[in-house]
Amino acid sequence: MTADAQGDERVVVLAHEKFPERAKTATGVLKYADYDVVAVLDRDHAGTTTTEHRADLPAVPIVESMADAPAADTLLIGISPIGGDFDDSWRPDVRTAIERGCDVVAGLHSFLTADPEFAALAAEHNVDLRDVREPPADLTVASGASADVDAEVVLTVGTDCSVGKMTVALELLEAARERGVDAGFVPTGQTGIMIAGWGNPIDRVIADFTAGAVEEMLVAVGDEYDVLFVEGQGSIVHPAYSAVTCGILHGAMPDAMVLCHTAGREAIHGYESFDLPPIEEYVTLYEQLAAPVHGSEVVAGALNTSAVESDKSARAAVEEYTDALAAPATDPVRFDADAVLDPILDDEY
Repeated sequence: MTADAQGDERVVVLAHEKFPERAKTATGVLKYADYDVVAVLDRDHAGTTTTEHRADLPAVPIVESMADAPAADTLLIGISPIGGDFDDSWRPDVRTAIERGCDVVAGLHSFLTADPEFAALAAEHNVDLRDVREPPADLTVASGASADVDAEVVLTVGTDCSVGKMTVALELLEAARERGVDAGFVPTGQTGIMIAGWGNPIDRVIADFTAGAVEEMLVAVGDEYDVLFVEGQGSIVHPAYSAVTCGILHGAMPDAMVLCHTAGREAIHGYESFDLPPIEEYVTLYEQLAAPVHGSEVVAGALNTSAVESDKSARAAVEEYTDALAAPATDPVRFDADAVLDPILDDEY
């Protein structure tokens, strides 16, 4: 799936029982990818439309199963549970999609191509199974070449998983381009790859090669843009995913970082026995971890206020976050990206 092909591709997105709050891939694709999404599969919300559940998404009908979906070219699995396993309750929809001649795209650790039933059906119906979380075979260790790219490199880092690191990077990308800045996006996770049509899935890469996989992408495009927004993953304090976070930080060698957080979150999502440290400790941790490889500062923050009901309360939460961060902050989705973008661009553009 390349970026050039996206606009012509009619896509059905599978998001059973998770839409919208727990279907990050589905909502990311709906909001940012240049696909013609013709339906969303969700048994819990069949008969409604996506805008009834999230007003910032395009209006797409939600149906119960692939059998109820209109004609399409691709079924995209828009859920990636903890561990990235395939849920057998999705099997009838994938089977139906293949039998209808649809390609199937997934960002799971359980590869579609390794499933004997799906592989045989795909061969029979001459369709492609695309596992975007399968990394290239020719990756290697980092050399430090990211420090030599021409672009200003900005990395979104987080206090936890699912706080909006990809969303913030894409919002900053759009805002920078609106200002006339030649800006690019470097995807490091399955959703970003589905949106951009390219990238390396860093959480699937051999540990020795994680920084090198990020470096490879920056070297490939770093001289084509003035600013590159690199999609962060996980959190440096996450008990399961911190290794991915560190690999991206050292591989990207960012010039600046944006710290992303969700308003009201006090514990690691899915690991609630682990409390989140104070915001100021994150700033110190990220900057000190980056320093031996490439000096970088947390220059701004992005606060996800989607669970905050009123704009007034959301602005108050942003002010509190700004004070804790000791740097400019905003919710770039709810408001605008200027408070975050200004210190990144530093009036240069």
